[in-house]
Amino acid sequence: MIDKRFGSAADAVADIHDGATVLIGGFGEAGSPIELIHALIDQGATGLTVVNNNTGSGHVGLAALIEHGRVARMICSYPRTGNSTVFQDKYTKGEVALELVPQGTLAERIRAGGAGIPAFYTRTSVNTSLAQGKELRTLSGVEYVLEFALRADFALIKCSRCDRYGNLVYNKTARNFAPIMATAARTTIVQTATYLEAGQLDPEAIVTPGIYVDRIVTVAEPLQESALVAAGTVYP
Repeated sequence: MIDKRFGSAADAVADIHDGATVLIGGFGEAGSPIELIHALIDQGATGLTVVNNNTGSGHVGLAALIEHGRVARMICSYPRTGNSTVFQDKYTKGEVALELVPQGTLAERIRAGGAGIPAFYTRTSVNTSLAQGKELRTLSGVEYVLEFALRADFALIKCSRCDRYGNLVYNKTARNFAPIMATAARTTIVQTATYLEAGQLDPEAIVTPGIYVDRIVTVAEPLQESALVAAGTVYP
């Protein structure tokens, strides 16, 4: 019988190795798998390349992973947001590298990775510093820049409901990057607020089919990043 449930977040992230590339879902707080990230901090893997929309807030979640020196390189669209201070400090000191990617290009690079498309041309970033060193090509009189697909060793994502097969349903816009990240990783690890038995999910409502999911952890009352930041919480 297929059953992808793990007993704890710690068990689910136990084999994430030093130097791994990790896709982490979330658009700021929305959809951020904070319990999985905290478990990864406790696990101790270092030298990570992390792909995310931003670089975290306060001193919890992704920001805490960076603060504890576990991230060697960030690939993201928004390295600086309202409550982010950790990344800027680490970057200024040369302790973490940054690859800045326009948000639509980031999403398409991940989607392409999941779809088996090695690279694509886009007009985004043409004639900007982000296109420096990249292949340019003129098609139908328009200049494009070549971007390569993104794939990862692991993906950490969050959903609202799932079954033991790993079929996922998200909470509105909290789905953001999660569906494409699930397709672009060798091992996809999911935290869910609600676990349902097989057959209890409406097949028409499933966003990510279980074939893309490897591990499931139930976190019935997930932490709220904004509340932790407002309270000045520091993890661990």
